Amino acid sequence: MNVQKNGLFISFEGIDGAGKSTHIAGLSEALSAKGLRVTLTREPGGTALAEKLRNLILNDAMDALTESLLVFAARRDHVECVIRPALARGEVVLCDRFTDATFAYQGAGRGFDLQTLSTLESWVQLGSQPTMLQPDLTFWFDLAPALAAERLANARVPDKFESQPVAFFEAVRSGYALRAKADPKRFARIEANQSKEAVFADVIAVAKARGYL
Repeated sequence: MNVQKNGLFISFEGIDGAGKSTHIAGLSEALSAKGLRVTLTREPGGTALAEKLRNLILNDAMDALTESLLVFAARRDHVECVIRPALARGEVVLCDRFTDATFAYQGAGRGFDLQTLSTLESWVQLGSQPTMLQPDLTFWFDLAPALAAERLANARVPDKFESQPVAFFEAVRSGYALRAKADPKRFARIEANQSKEAVFADVIAVAKARGYL
């Protein structure tokens, strides 16, 4: 794949505590060392407007529809102002969460209607474009929720998602599994219950196998 010609979009997914964020910087360094331009970003967030919405989404009480609408509103601004322009410049976009998280958290976790989420996904990621924007590769850092809870126990003050019970994250994990099953070519499952070194080695191995490194 000619990354510099086409751009490359990689997302990082997993339940809170799975450790995915730890490895984004490492992959960025590896790609940059190959002469590729990298844009690091996150969801919800990535733009000034989306970061304001992130604060509401992570901390304010609301129903699942309101939450989903805010997530996709933030995503729309992010896609149009950051992701598509970076890809057009031939950059690699590394994004901490994208739409799979919405289907996992709001869909499976909150029990919100998946068809409505699919409609919002189409509106936001397709719009007037000929093809719907999706990551070229999604790393799914899979970890048992009980283990993730142990990791989060001594972390920062939890947001409203991080403070959810283990049963919620069991549902979220199942949501990720469904997304991975529906799009196996895009997803790369990473066993997150390993040392950081072993997990990162798996990330690099996938990137090499895809021809990105």
